[in-house]
Amino acid sequence: MTRKFPENFLWGAATSAPQSEGAQYEDGKTASTWDVWFEKEPERFYNEVGPKDTSLTYEKYAKDAKLMSEMNLNSFRTSISWNRLLPDGKTVNEKAVLYYRDYFLKLKEQGVEPIVNLFHFDMPWWLMEKGGWESRESIEHFAYYANTAFEQFGDIVQHWMTFNEPIVHVQCGYLGNDHWPQVNNFKQAVQVAYHTMLAHAAAVKVFKEKQRKGRIGIILNLSPVYARSDKEEDQEARGNSELLHIKSFLDPAVLGKYPEELVTMLKDNDLLPAAESGDSELLAAGKVDYLGVNYYQPLRVQAVNKEKVHHPAKSPSDFSRAYDWPEKRMNLYRGWEIYPEGIYDIAIMLKDEYENIPWYISENGMGVSDEERFMDEEGIVQDDYRIEFIRDHLDQTLKAIDEGANCFGYHLWTFVDCWSWLNAYKNRYGYYRYDLETGKRIPKKSSFWMSEIIQRNELDR
Repeated sequence: MTRKFPENFLWGAATSAPQSEGAQYEDGKTASTWDVWFEKEPERFYNEVGPKDTSLTYEKYAKDAKLMSEMNLNSFRTSISWNRLLPDGKTVNEKAVLYYRDYFLKLKEQGVEPIVNLFHFDMPWWLMEKGGWESRESIEHFAYYANTAFEQFGDIVQHWMTFNEPIVHVQCGYLGNDHWPQVNNFKQAVQVAYHTMLAHAAAVKVFKEKQRKGRIGIILNLSPVYARSDKEEDQEARGNSELLHIKSFLDPAVLGKYPEELVTMLKDNDLLPAAESGDSELLAAGKVDYLGVNYYQPLRVQAVNKEKVHHPAKSPSDFSRAYDWPEKRMNLYRGWEIYPEGIYDIAIMLKDEYENIPWYISENGMGVSDEERFMDEEGIVQDDYRIEFIRDHLDQTLKAIDEGANCFGYHLWTFVDCWSWLNAYKNRYGYYRYDLETGKRIPKKSSFWMSEIIQRNELDR
C-alpha cells in the first residue's frame, strides 16, 4: 500500500464562527441562541464560560493565517455568522462584509484555501423567536442568507458548505437538552430535520441557478453503525439506526431523495413531517458537488427489547439501543470510542453506495482535558496521544484511497483550541494551545509532526 497521499491533497483544520470569533455583540452582530441561552442559564456552561470567551479570531485572523502557512496547511474551514452578516435577517452588515472578506483574503494570501460553511449550530435569535427550524419560514430565510454570502464573498471563496452536522442540532436540541431549545419530542425533531434539508437544498439551488463559481457541499458526521451480532434482530437494529442517523441526511444530500425504507418507518409511527407540493423537486435540486465527512467515533447498536418498544415510537431508542462493545479503545477524557477503522468503512460505503462522490475528512480529532500536564520545560504540550490518533486515522484513509475511495483531504478539529458549546474549554483539540489568560497561540508537538507529514505528503509509517 502506498504511503503517499494524492497530489493536491487538502491538509488543514476546521473551526466555526461562534466557537472562534468572539466580538460577541461588536460591529452590529446580534444574538444567537447560544448568546441568549448563556444569559439565561450560565450555570449550564462549563465553568460558566460563555460564547464571548472564544479564541478571538475576530482580532487575530491575520496572525492565525500566517501560523497556518508556517505549518504548511493549504486549507482551512470556518463558518460565517448568520447574525453577524444579516443582524436582522434582511440588512447586510457592511462591517461584517469587510471582516469576512479580509479574513478570507488573508488566508488566500498565505496559500490557505478557505472552505466556508454557512451554519454551525448558531441559529439567530430573531429567527428562533419565529420558531427556528420548526418553522417553514426558516427555509426562505436561509436561502436568502446563503445567496447574500455567495454575492458578497463568491469572488474569493470557491468551496462552500451549507450545514455542519445537521443531525446534531436535531438530536441535541429536539431529542435532548444540549442545544437550545431543549425540547424532547420525536415528531418535532423529524420536522426540524426535514426543514433543515429543505433549507440546504434551497441554498444549493440558488448557488447553481446563479451559476456561482466553485462547488457546494454539506458536512455530515457519518458514524458507521455496527451491530452487536449477526443475529437478525441485531442486524435489523443496525439498519434502523443507519436509516435514522446516516441516510436521513446523506441520501437527500447526495441522491436528492429520502430512502423509501425511512419514509415507511416514519409513516408507520405517525412521524412523517408536514410537507408541501414542490418539496421533492426542491430536494432533487439540492444534490451536492462534494461532501465533508466528520468522524470521531462509531455507533454500536443492538436489538430493542420488544416489551420496551413504544408504538408509535417516542424516540430513536425504539428502533435500536446502544451497545457497549467490551473490546473498545476509549478516549476517556471525552468518553468517545477510538476506532480508526471506521474511516475506511465510511470511505467504502461512499464509494460503493453513493456514486463515489468526492469527499474529504472535514473533522477528526481528539479532545483531552488538562493538557498542561503534558507540557515540557519550554511550555510545549507533548501530545503524542494526538499524533497517534491522527496517524491511525490517516493510515485507514490511505488504505481506502488505495482501494479507489475518492477522498481528497484531511482537516483536524481544530487549529487553535476553541470554545466548545456547553463544554467551553474542558477538552482541548488544537494543533495550537490557546492561553486563556493572554490569548497567545502556542504550538503543540502535533503541529510540528503534522507539518512534516504535509511537506512530504506522505505518512511516516
